[in-house]
Amino acid sequence: MNSIKKAVILARGLGTRMRAKTDESNLNPEQKRFADAGIKTLVPVFEGKKLLDFIFENLISAGFSQLCLVIGAEHQAIRDFCAAKPFDISFAMQEKPLGTADAVLAAKDFAKDDLFLVVNSDNLYPVGDLKKLNELNEAGLIGFARKGLIEKSNIPSEKIEKFAVLEFDESKHLTKIIEKPGTVAEDSFVSMNAWIFSPKIFEACERIEISPRGEYELTSAVMFAVENLNERFKIIKSENGVLDLSSRADIESVAEYLRKLKIKS
Repeated sequence: MNSIKKAVILARGLGTRMRAKTDESNLNPEQKRFADAGIKTLVPVFEGKKLLDFIFENLISAGFSQLCLVIGAEHQAIRDFCAAKPFDISFAMQEKPLGTADAVLAAKDFAKDDLFLVVNSDNLYPVGDLKKLNELNEAGLIGFARKGLIEKSNIPSEKIEKFAVLEFDESKHLTKIIEKPGTVAEDSFVSMNAWIFSPKIFEACERIEISPRGEYELTSAVMFAVENLNERFKIIKSENGVLDLSSRADIESVAEYLRKLKIKS
């Protein structure tokens, strides 16, 4: 079975929540600098390493060898950081922050006709789950169990209530995505935006309408592909956790989880 080589990291966000001032007593000057800029993925989180360092390490360990970051014109700091890395790194420009579907569409020239991974730049996903996606050899995603996220992540339960809930058939193929359901059942599986896409996703991203929030939503593109392009997304069910770096308050909790992981290893 051929492995999937290409991985797209969505790093174009405005970082509004990270910019918001909170108690900064525990932030060092380097952390505060990137938090003020809203560049979450460059915030140092553990032993001087930035979140993007850990993202790269996990992707490479999972078998993804061609990496592409979707960024904006204002993200020269990300380019500078990547310049010294010994990886195959490309960049795709999203001119305006018009949503996750628009961000994926920006990576069309990078992905070409291949299957490719898409992940967030403010989440750290387990290597084992990324490997399963790499070996999938078809469109799919990781469905994270609510219980596992609560027990093994730094994500509070009230935030999980806002995540997209997945519905799937007996063959574990996606049938529906329920955005912000308000209440997430104990046995639910949710999306943390870790996908394998085929080139069909680009047509879907081009054909969906803008949402009431003024963005082109990736979940809308996925459902368009399911309902109109005969795309099928295989769900890999996971009981693991995902580290989330959305705000300044998350920096310390991410560091603590990474510290625990190092002790275990």
